[in-house]
This record gives sequence, structure tokens and C-alpha cells, in this order.
Amino acid sequence: MKQVGSSRSRGLLLSLAALVCVLLMLGLPFGIIALWSVSDGWFPPSLLPDGFTARHWLMFLNDPSLRSAVVNSLVITFVVTLATMIIAMPTAWALARYSFPLKKVVEVFVLAPLIVPGIVVAVGLGRVFLKLDLAYTMLGVIIIQVAGVLPMTIRILASGFEAIPSDLIAAARTLGANRIAVVRHILVPLSIPAMLAAGLLSFIGSFEEFERTFIVGAPIVHTLTTRLYINLSGAGLVVPVASVVCLILLLPVFLVFMLTSRIMRDDVMAAGMGKL
Repeated sequence: MKQVGSSRSRGLLLSLAALVCVLLMLGLPFGIIALWSVSDGWFPPSLLPDGFTARHWLMFLNDPSLRSAVVNSLVITFVVTLATMIIAMPTAWALARYSFPLKKVVEVFVLAPLIVPGIVVAVGLGRVFLKLDLAYTMLGVIIIQVAGVLPMTIRILASGFEAIPSDLIAAARTLGANRIAVVRHILVPLSIPAMLAAGLLSFIGSFEEFERTFIVGAPIVHTLTTRLYINLSGAGLVVPVASVVCLILLLPVFLVFMLTSRIMRDDVMAAGMGKL
């Protein structure tokens, strides 16, 4: 009985410690950003703002440049996510289910962009995009964001496709199922966890991408991340407005995670993530 009681006490202490860590790492920064977004002056050594106001939110809602940044971010993110999934699925299937010469070399080549810093890729492709008249265009931003999120998407999908039992597919074909039936009743249902995980990370990676978007798109094409940088840089520092942009930037990501957690179990998400 004493051992059970001590185990429960240790478990309670660990839970409390984990809760405190979460509050310090996530709750505290989020709370400070939320307070800044409604503050009417906040100077040390005050622990709380001197006053509260909604004018920063009204400024955001009434600023055409910020509103266009929101629209650009959403449009670019959805297009990038869709295009990335369409491009990544056949590549991931080939890497997961087929053996061919130099397969390992191809896998390393696919993952190579993850090793190179994004700023290096952006600078290199930026010069190419200038010559192709893709710089400072929505299409250019979409292409360079696809290049950024594609390697991770391919790896996650490949890990999910590798987990599909080959015996199950062979059994279905033996029982008379054609290719369409196999895809519809076996491959698609078993691939949903990997596709959701890949789509989720593609969405977040595109929505929060800054380096490539800033070099290729700014100052013509702005997203929320580039607007946030402008609000936090140089003489244009406007912390309350930047805090509003931060909250708007975090909201879609938070909603995506909440929706995913409701339709997917933790073990299913882990299986979809695969071994990265």
C-alpha cells in the first residue's frame, strides 16, 4: 500500500511539474502577447499594462495591408498544401513500395533541402526567379514554399505508405479486387493518417514560412510573417500591433491542431509521422 501511495505521489508531482513547464513555456509567452495586443502603454517595472484598449485590433482590422496579408497567407497556404500533396504522393509511393537503382541516393536528394538553411535556398532561387520573372509574384512565393515543405511531406507519406502490409494488398487482388477497389478500400483508408499528418505539417510550414517568402515576395507580396517582421524591425517597431499579428498567426495553427486531435488518436498521428 505504501508503494502504491508513493507511486501516486510521484506521479502527481511529475504531472504538476509538467503542467508548470507547459505554463512557463507556452502559457506565459502567449499571455504576454495577448496583454501586449490590448495594452495602452506598458513600461517597466509594471507587471501589467498601464491601461487596456482595443485600438490595436481596430488598427489591424482597418489596415488594408494587413488584411491583404491575411488573405495572401490563407490563399498561398491552401494552394501550397494542395500542390505539395499532389506532387508528394506519387514520389512517396515510389520510394516506399518500389526498389530501383540508386534509391538511397534519391532519398538523400529528396531530404537534402532540409539540411540546407532556408535563407541559403531562398537567396539561390531568388536570383533564378528574377531571371524567370517569378520574383515578387504570388506564383513565385507558392513555388518556393512548395520547395520548402515538399521534402518533409514526402518523408511522412513514404513512412505511412511503408506501413501498409503488402500481404493485405496481395490478398485483395487474389480475391478478385481490381486496382480501383484496392485503392478505394485498402490504400486510401490505411493512408489517411499519413496524409493528414503530412497535410497538417505542410499547412503549418507554409503558413509560418518567412525566409523564402520575404526574399522572393517582399515588398510586393506580403504574408502575415513578413508583416510581423516589418512591425518588429527598425524604427517601425510597433509591439502591440505585432502582438495582434502574432495572435492572428497562431490562430489557424491552433485550430488545425484542435481539429486534428479530435479526428485522430495520438498513436495514429505518431504512425503517420513515421521515422523522420
